[in-house]
Amino acid sequence: MSDRQLGLGMATALVVGNTIGMGIFMQPAALAPFGLNALTGWIAVILGCVCLAITFAALARKLPQADGPFGYVRSTLGESLAFPVLWSYWISCWVTLPVLAIGTTGYFLNVFPALRSVPAAVIAVSFMWIFVGVNLLGLRSGGRVQVVTSLLKVIPLILVIVVGAVSILSTPGDYASNLPTNPITLHASMGAAAVALYTMLGFESAAVAASRVKNPETTIPRATLIGILFVGVIYVAAVTIGILVVPQATLAASDAPFVTILDHLIGAGDGRWLSLFIVISGLGCLNGWTLLSAELTRTLATHRLLPEVLGESNRNGVPWASLLLAGTLGTAVGLMNYTSTLVGAFTKLSLIVSAANLPLYACCAFVLFYLLRKNAAGLSPALWVAGLGGVAFAAFAFFGLGWEPFFWALALCAAGVPVYFWMRRKRGDVPAAAPGG
Repeated sequence: MSDRQLGLGMATALVVGNTIGMGIFMQPAALAPFGLNALTGWIAVILGCVCLAITFAALARKLPQADGPFGYVRSTLGESLAFPVLWSYWISCWVTLPVLAIGTTGYFLNVFPALRSVPAAVIAVSFMWIFVGVNLLGLRSGGRVQVVTSLLKVIPLILVIVVGAVSILSTPGDYASNLPTNPITLHASMGAAAVALYTMLGFESAAVAASRVKNPETTIPRATLIGILFVGVIYVAAVTIGILVVPQATLAASDAPFVTILDHLIGAGDGRWLSLFIVISGLGCLNGWTLLSAELTRTLATHRLLPEVLGESNRNGVPWASLLLAGTLGTAVGLMNYTSTLVGAFTKLSLIVSAANLPLYACCAFVLFYLLRKNAAGLSPALWVAGLGGVAFAAFAFFGLGWEPFFWALALCAAGVPVYFWMRRKRGDVPAAAPGG
């Protein structure tokens, strides 16, 4: 049987499933301060992601032997650049753990309000370590469980969009006063794009899984574009409903914005039951990202770019040291960036994750430029436009991040420099293995 079993439908589902996570359920509150700039920011994000998706698809076709983005950069621009890029991506993975835990906690407290006496930070940290423990035992979320949690996280999105649209179209005058008055500016749109980008991370999933995709040269671009547009339309619709239904200040202060939106649509207290769907989805995402963070750590150790102990498995076949490291780092960064509100903590950490992802996206665009100049066989000249669009979007998002997340990401990346030179010295400057080796 061929290894290429993913057709257009399954590849598109992979993009959609990996992109829709916990972030969108905090987005209405995180984007509320930007007013209508949230919509212009989203337009920029969707266009940028389309350009980057085309870039990833081209690289997956041109460099099928490379083991993903790390291999793309290492085989063309060298390991000295590939390491900080992958290090940044690795950082984004374990910083995602407290982001997911914080987002889940906001909705969890709506399901169990009696636990509000417990500090929210304690609950968020507990969630992280529960799933570190689960993965240490070798327990895996089965395919059926992942499908169920994926369906559950779509239900709140569709419900808010449908109920909100019907309400707004039926009595538009009731919501006119909620329309934000913020002027639309380039700076505010850039800031909104930086916040919105977090929810689109994962759009490159079909390209990363190129070796399993049927007819990848056509399926990957189509699946990625369809997935991005589908997710983008749902996200923009949900954020727009929130902006129109809930007063700007109320929405910005909400720790469970989808519950707040439904409370305004169908009555106070009636949106609480929806939190259960989102909590289940959030915990499923947290489990998956905990394992992903540990596996990526093990990959770095296997390539002799991190200490060998991080590549060791326990008797259950899981990288025990990598899991403990991910949990420890996620806890430290989460607590250091905690604020008085859950949405504030979520926004700060999601910006750090976005900042840590941008070097990977920009470098992959530069890899495409390299191939177009040095080995353009099979590559359309039109890909220059996609690459330039990807670089322009990365720059646009970087400027929108603000100084704090930028310096956080820079500091975390800089921490990898001594690790790289230490590991090079430890291995005696042995040349890096070929991509895919």
